[in-house]
Amino acid sequence: MSSNNKSSVWAIWLSLISNIVLTFMKIIIGLVFQSEVLLADGVHNAGDIIATVAALSAMRISKLPADEDHPYGHGKAEVLGSGFVAFILVLAALYIGYHATAAFFHEPLAPSYIAFFAAILSAIWKYALYVYTIRIGKETNSKGLIATAKDHLADVYASLAAVIGIGLAFIGNVYNVHWLSYGDAAAGIIVSLLVLRLGIEMAKESFDILMEKTVDQQRLTEYTQLIQAIPQVKRIDRIRAREHGHYILVDARVSIPGELTVQQGHDISRAIKQSIKNEHHDVDEVLIHLNPWYKE
Repeated sequence: MSSNNKSSVWAIWLSLISNIVLTFMKIIIGLVFQSEVLLADGVHNAGDIIATVAALSAMRISKLPADEDHPYGHGKAEVLGSGFVAFILVLAALYIGYHATAAFFHEPLAPSYIAFFAAILSAIWKYALYVYTIRIGKETNSKGLIATAKDHLADVYASLAAVIGIGLAFIGNVYNVHWLSYGDAAAGIIVSLLVLRLGIEMAKESFDILMEKTVDQQRLTEYTQLIQAIPQVKRIDRIRAREHGHYILVDARVSIPGELTVQQGHDISRAIKQSIKNEHHDVDEVLIHLNPWYKE
């Protein structure tokens, strides 16, 4: 197993274990001290466990080598995992929003210091996980790991909502300002909208990759410049590239002098492939089609 793959697997396992611990902590404290916002956050984390298991499974599948049935590899498994995480985030946003709205229609409960500190601990823990996971995800270009990192960020928002909500309730009790007791409900609605937006953005990104949307123009320009740097290349007739999970597939049609031999054309194709893959380590496959070029 490569060092990058080990780092990705370690990060996803750390995320899974953390989600399990935080889920039990929040649900137990939420039930014992009747903290609705912390209980809702705990249920959100329970959904994260499912999402993390899905991301871990997808990551393992995506690392499998190409085979007869999947000649381009299994990279899109991570994209499917990312899409599933997005689905969980959307459900969590709707759940949090529903309970936050419902809280306005009954008398708020007395705040708990233990619930307050549990929410602070969760926010700090999840932010540390986000920073670590997003760094590894970007280094390895793992869609599943980046999705998990964004899920951690959504949890940070949810935990901060719990901190703010419970904190406002304490202030309301001290200064006898009754409406502040509904601060957790208001914060919960705001956070549900933030989590919903994050889930929709992740779903759109996964959909674009599954629909084989082209990579950004800057990358295409970089590939074009590398191809044009090969002396025998006279013209680039077409160039395309698409993401396939954690790696990119590039295909191009280039024109070279028509009088060159097949062997020379083969050597030029190899030179183009090596040039692109040496400069862009996330490119896994470069397909070159050669067209003959003659002086007019």
